[in-house]
Amino acid sequence: MGEATFFKDPNLTTIDIAQDLLGCLLVSDLAEGRTAGWIVETEAYLGHNDRAAHVYGGKRTARTEAFYHEAGIFYIYNIHGQLCLNMITQSPSIPQGVLIRALEPAQGLDLMTERRQKTGLELANGPGKLCQALAVDKERDYGTSVEEGPLYIDLDQRRYPRRIASSARIGIPNKGDWTDKHLRFYVEGHPAVSKMPKRQSNLAQAWKEELPNN
Repeated sequence: MGEATFFKDPNLTTIDIAQDLLGCLLVSDLAEGRTAGWIVETEAYLGHNDRAAHVYGGKRTARTEAFYHEAGIFYIYNIHGQLCLNMITQSPSIPQGVLIRALEPAQGLDLMTERRQKTGLELANGPGKLCQALAVDKERDYGTSVEEGPLYIDLDQRRYPRRIASSARIGIPNKGDWTDKHLRFYVEGHPAVSKMPKRQSNLAQAWKEELPNN
C-alpha cells in the first residue's frame, strides 16, 4: 500500500506519526459495503510516562496487550458505550499509540448514514462516531494489521493538510502536565474535526490538493 510502512520508520516518534496520519484514508471493507474517510484528527499517547495512557506506569493487561506488539496494529477499547480506534506506533518495549479521532467521510456515505442516522460531516466527527460509521468491531479488528483489512489504512490515495494545528488532548483532566501537553493534532480549519467551531471552519482551505479520483 504505497507508503504504508512509514509508521515503522524507527526515526519517527509517535508525535511524528500522529501528524503523518492526517490525510491518510481509513477504510472498512465488509460484506455489506465499503466505507472510508480521510483522517483529520489524532491524539498521541506516549507510553509508560504518559499519565493519560492506558499503559501508564508499565500497566499490562489483556485489554492493553496490543501496545506490547510491533507497530502497525489496531488497539480498540470501549469507553462510555462507544469504541475508540488506535494505531500502535512503536515496539513491544515502547508501548505507544495514536488515537484516530475524526474523519472526513469519503466513500460509502449512504451506508454510514444508515449506521449513524446522521448526514454530512457529522458522520465521523468524533472517535466513537467514526467507529460506528465504519462498523468497527472490537472482537474482529483488535490486534489486526493496519495494512491488511477488513479495517485498514490505504495510503495510495492520501491527502496532505495545508496546515496542521495542535492542542491539548480532549477529555484528559487531572493528569498534571500531561493534561496540557499539545498531543492532539488536526487539519486546521477542517469542519469534521471534533468540537471545531463553525466560525473557524473552512473545508475549501483544509487540503493542499484536490480530492483524488477514486
